[in-house]
Amino acid sequence: MASIPSQSIKKLIKKYTGVNITNDGASALGKILEREAKTISRYAVGRARKHGRLKITKDDIKGYVIDGE
Repeated sequence: MASIPSQSIKKLIKKYTGVNITNDGASALGKILEREAKTISRYAVGRARKHGRLKITKDDIKGYVIDGE
């Protein structure tokens, strides 16, 4: 089970699409989002360290998308 609450995912899906999602669908999406968050976090930590920082910034996160990771 993903640590992102299914209810939060259901609310987001409904808000942005106007469509409901099943519990299983929300759980599956939560697992995918969590896996992606881990990947992005690893990248951002590496980038922050490369720049001699102990804190991740918005630019570190954006860099993941810009660098095409």
